[in-house]
Amino acid sequence: MLVILICLSLATLAAPVAVGRFGARAFLGLAVVPAAALAWVITVWPVSGEPARTESLQWVPALHMNLELRLTELGAIMSVLVLGIGAVILVYCAGYFTGVSNTRKLPTFAAELVAFMAVMFGLVVSDNMLAMYVFWELTSVLSFLLVGYYAERATSRRAATQALLVTTLGGLAMLVGIVELGEHYGTYLFSEIIARAMADPATISLGVEVGVVLILIGAISKSAIVPFHFWLPGAMAAPTPVSGYLHAAAMVKAGIYLVALLAPAFSHLNAWRVIVLGLGILTMILAGWRALREFDLKLILAFGTVSQLGMLMVLVGTGERNVALAGMTMLTAHALFKATLFMVVGIIDHATGTRDIRRLAMLGDKQKVLAVIAALAAASMAGIPPLYGFVGKEAALETMLHASLPSPIPVVLLVGLCAGSALTVAYSIRFLWGAFGRKGQAKPTSAVENMHAISPLFLAGPALLAVLSLVDGVLSPWLDHVLAEYPDQYFPPADDPYHLALWHGFTLPLLLTVLIIGTGIVIAQPHSPFSRLRRRNSVLLGNADRLYDATLRGADVLSLRMTQSTQRGSLPLTQGTILLTLVLLPVLVLTFGTRARPDLRVEASPLFLAISVLMCAAALTAVLLRNRLATVLVVGVTGYGTGVIFAIYGAPDLALTQFLVETLTLVIFVLVLRKLPAEAPITGSRPSRVARALLGVAVAAMVVVVAIAARAARVAAPVADRLPEQAYKFGYGHNTVNVILVDIRAWDTFGEISVLLVAATGVASLVFRNRRFGSAPRVSAAAAAAAAAAPGTTWLRGSALRDPRHRSLVLEITSRLAFPTIMVVSVYFFFAGHNAPGGGFAGGLTAGLALVLRYLAGGRYEIGEALPLDAGRILGTGLLLAAGGTIVSLLAGAPAMSSVAFEFTLPVFGDVKVVTALIFDAGVYLIVVGLVLDVLRSLGARLDLEGSPADMTSPLPVQTGGGAR
Repeated sequence: MLVILICLSLATLAAPVAVGRFGARAFLGLAVVPAAALAWVITVWPVSGEPARTESLQWVPALHMNLELRLTELGAIMSVLVLGIGAVILVYCAGYFTGVSNTRKLPTFAAELVAFMAVMFGLVVSDNMLAMYVFWELTSVLSFLLVGYYAERATSRRAATQALLVTTLGGLAMLVGIVELGEHYGTYLFSEIIARAMADPATISLGVEVGVVLILIGAISKSAIVPFHFWLPGAMAAPTPVSGYLHAAAMVKAGIYLVALLAPAFSHLNAWRVIVLGLGILTMILAGWRALREFDLKLILAFGTVSQLGMLMVLVGTGERNVALAGMTMLTAHALFKATLFMVVGIIDHATGTRDIRRLAMLGDKQKVLAVIAALAAASMAGIPPLYGFVGKEAALETMLHASLPSPIPVVLLVGLCAGSALTVAYSIRFLWGAFGRKGQAKPTSAVENMHAISPLFLAGPALLAVLSLVDGVLSPWLDHVLAEYPDQYFPPADDPYHLALWHGFTLPLLLTVLIIGTGIVIAQPHSPFSRLRRRNSVLLGNADRLYDATLRGADVLSLRMTQSTQRGSLPLTQGTILLTLVLLPVLVLTFGTRARPDLRVEASPLFLAISVLMCAAALTAVLLRNRLATVLVVGVTGYGTGVIFAIYGAPDLALTQFLVETLTLVIFVLVLRKLPAEAPITGSRPSRVARALLGVAVAAMVVVVAIAARAARVAAPVADRLPEQAYKFGYGHNTVNVILVDIRAWDTFGEISVLLVAATGVASLVFRNRRFGSAPRVSAAAAAAAAAAPGTTWLRGSALRDPRHRSLVLEITSRLAFPTIMVVSVYFFFAGHNAPGGGFAGGLTAGLALVLRYLAGGRYEIGEALPLDAGRILGTGLLLAAGGTIVSLLAGAPAMSSVAFEFTLPVFGDVKVVTALIFDAGVYLIVVGLVLDVLRSLGARLDLEGSPADMTSPLPVQTGGGAR
């Protein structure tokens, strides 16, 4: 099974190349892969009484997500449909796409179709529920891509989006149910859960029942059962091979498969019967009636498919051995005749250019072979002997007639099956008459008259499946031994086991079949009372498609109103909402949750108390000040005080980082404040200010309470004492803080530096209204030449471009002299950080502050001269380096993001030890430098340029005490 998945995956990779090179003929080669896989499944067919074939591959064992594959009797039947019909569809594609003018997207389509076969096969053989869910969601994604093949058409885009939203919504509900069942039973394997539930039904608690219901929501959404039935007719916007495979034999059968898999254990639940049996029979009747109203051949089949899926849901979900056998028979029969009919529609559309039955007449006279193929498939769908569909329909009526369900469920289901089957006969007749009938015309319509010839390759696929529908009907007693393996294995033995046969004698089900066929013929008559009823504009039970649109509009309106109420562009309102949440959530948790009794002890040095008092005084002062710059400087006291506290309690690395971050934050505040008035206005009424003050006090109190509660919740021995030893053992560094950042929790750090990159991009996008690429402005060649030619020009090249009134030569010279020294310190922090205070973050901040100094001294041109590189490229290089450290670790045979040490000897340096974490740290360093440079370009250089009347392009004379030089 793993080999099949690998082969199908390799075929997926090869498909675009093959189709791009050989065109539609490449589909014939691709069909060999699923055909060979089908042959293997047949050779290892599971036999009752023998253990199922299993294969296992470790994936994410910590999350119970391993690739546990198990070929059961049910999985084998589904594999035949997935692989067999898939191979036929690939052969059909070779004829369908021959002569198509626009083949640009065909290679991608081929890869997506083969990939769908792979994930569908993985779904039906996966024993692990979480792995099955991954395959389940992949079918939704690939279906979205396949249905949206004609992306230039609005109908295709809408249909693809609709199918994705509906099936994904059901999938999310199913995931919750999977987790509920997995946690309750202590395992995520279908086989173990079903075995335990069957052995001891008392283990099925209310939580399990809720979980089963959630899984059923996913199943009925995937199989287009009411109220999720509307997405399948819309998906007919896809190319016909997609409809013939996904919507007849594969994707829509996933929900049926899941119900059949769980039925032995949970079919006795009342909720199960309401959802599976009730909605199933309603779907069969409702969709069958809708099929009679359509004029598009594909839509007739689409609603017919929905109707048949409702019937299959009832049969496989009843929970009895005989009815389950009928369900397996109809499951396989439906795949044969519906895939055939979809391919026939594709041929008609391809040859005539239309699927509208009002534009087709006398096609049967012109294409007799195609008409015979369609007649065989439609007869099987209608349940006409001796076709395979008749055997399945007879089995369904007979077994439901003797079902041992609580009264009156069997009677209701039998009546519903008869009514739905009569509608099936009627829309089967409508399909044949609409596609091939003469309709009282003396000559063919223009579409039929001008149709192109149909190649034998195009007819091969539907002809094969149509013949199989006939052969399987005749050989149904032999198929009984194959299909009965599943119900015999999982359901209690029946008192009178039912066996498949083409002839059971003159029985009540045979009489019902005659009545069903007769009623269907009457309903299909164009002048019957039913025809006037179905021509009415009203749709039975409303229009689900319109309800879907209304739901989306309602969600848009609701989200818009919620956003308007909380996100009005007011920073105080947004901040107040966040802080209020910070207050309320811990209150609820601490009030209604369990909590440990805190053990409070005051351990504070005099220096700590003095700094704390100073910080509190600074915070209170900041509240009272109106001058923005003074407020920022006073708030900075709290930040520097925090750094001092870190240093007091033996955290020099944290203290260093805090000092650097606080300094850079002050600079950014000052850059922004240049564009704001010096004094902050008094805003809000007195009650509003009082409310904000109370909120601030509440937040402060809650932070203290949460800190105390968190401290009290620590009942286990802290691991901090072991961290230094482990940091050196696994991370090869003595600086525990740095090793934690670049090794132990490197994935978290990688996410944080990614956020830094996004933040830099966001700041730049707010300031730059158009392109932001390029380095900071530099001295132009003309200006540099003029400055060099000016008499008495000094070596301070940038100073010639600044207004003398805004210059400070002392600051300029000092900053240039200090810049190299600060950069050397920055590099030292970077290299020493693994074993001493520092690291990539601290080193990057130090380098950033050096750039800030150059900017403050010389303006926007000075920063361009100091680092003439594009900030975006520095950020991207940093992220690439950080990710590259992962690859180096993997190449060295270690887990991703873990440290590997390389020791070697250099002639000058002697013994050298390099840790792969240095590469990751280098990425952090570059991202911090790029962030500072981007902020200086955005909030510094760009705002300088917008604030000046014109960009200076010529050098200005330098004013000195003796005049101009």
